[in-house]
Amino acid sequence: MSGTMVLGLDVGGTSTRATVVSLTGERLGTGRAGGGNPTSHGAEPAAAQLRIALHAALAGLDPTLVRAGTIGLAGAGRLLADPAGRAAFDRAWHQVGLRCPYAVVGDALVAYASGTAEPDGTILIAGTGAIAAEVRDLTLDRVADGHGWLLGDAGSGFWLGREAVRHTLAELDAQQPPGTLGRLVLTELLGSAQVAPRSRDTGDLLVQAVTRRAPVELAGLAPLLVRAAADGEPAATGIVAEAARLLAASVARIRPTAARSPVVLGGGLLTGATPLADAVRPALAARWPTAPLLGAGDGAVAAAWLAARALPEVTDPAELHRRLLGRAPS
Repeated sequence: MSGTMVLGLDVGGTSTRATVVSLTGERLGTGRAGGGNPTSHGAEPAAAQLRIALHAALAGLDPTLVRAGTIGLAGAGRLLADPAGRAAFDRAWHQVGLRCPYAVVGDALVAYASGTAEPDGTILIAGTGAIAAEVRDLTLDRVADGHGWLLGDAGSGFWLGREAVRHTLAELDAQQPPGTLGRLVLTELLGSAQVAPRSRDTGDLLVQAVTRRAPVELAGLAPLLVRAAADGEPAATGIVAEAARLLAASVARIRPTAARSPVVLGGGLLTGATPLADAVRPALAARWPTAPLLGAGDGAVAAAWLAARALPEVTDPAELHRRLLGRAPS
């Protein structure tokens, strides 16, 4: 295994991260660039960011020693079905000196692998969007939600932001002074928590402020709601509780009732000590009391591990996972 390397990429809409690791568990190089999702940015701009991240990760290393690679990407199926997009990624791969093959997998699989080496289990992600997926033999099997802001993503950052605005509008309709959450929303979107003598006028301004923006920007309000929930604001805690219920329900649609396999929690809203994570954990534990609840780790490293485990030299993938990622109790 001397000198052999593998490479992983975690490609998102806002950032692209690449990591090179050895088959003995050493992290040898990392690189970061802007958003590299071709669905969001187009094939050529996305490939340019991929190339920047790869170049940085391979600095000082011999790219011909990289034996395999994995790219984790939201909408992986769309890239694989798009000859022009795949050709752009191929060019970026080869332009940095890589000659090995690479696989493209869904970002949900990478998130799952960042939390556990177990071949079977469940991943629940809540960030800007929300999705749950069952994993079988480290392949995505059944999937629930992930349908986007218009038709789904229940419990996501977008959902939380929309609910925060709806709550504020309800207060204004009832001519009630906005509570803590409402004042945060008004200040963020209108620049002031001041309410007009006719509260409906402020409500109309709030609606206009929201509709002038891209819908997904409502996810930017999620941190305000999370902060209010952490402070015990009743409206915010109620919305978080409902989000947790919806996320647990998404998992229930695809996970067997008697399952004992691990559940990995990923995405910014479920990673670490957040009010939503604190509400989701007991909801999941009540349904699957014997299932380990694990936190997602470094997606780029997990992608590299997925690439490595297929190589014949890697006889103990679980041990390599432990060296690279350890276990991340949630």
